[in-house]
Amino acid sequence: MPEIKGDVTVIDRIREILSDANKFLSVDNGRVDFVALEPDGILRVRFSGSCAECPLKPMTLRAGVERAVLLKVPEVKRVELAG
Repeated sequence: MPEIKGDVTVIDRIREILSDANKFLSVDNGRVDFVALEPDGILRVRFSGSCAECPLKPMTLRAGVERAVLLKVPEVKRVELAG
């Protein structure tokens, strides 16, 4: 189970955005999941399914997931893949 850091309200908003993103990603059998919100505002996510090895993953991360999160959750400063 991933470690959850941060305010529950912020995490709930993030999970809702990721859920919306998953509606689009599931068309191609992929998904993105919340891993952690670091104290410095870095959101860690993990791609799975077809998204895990997709060559367009960096574009999906920046132009899709990060953009949606930054627009709606100002507490998040950047979105990065979990290591």
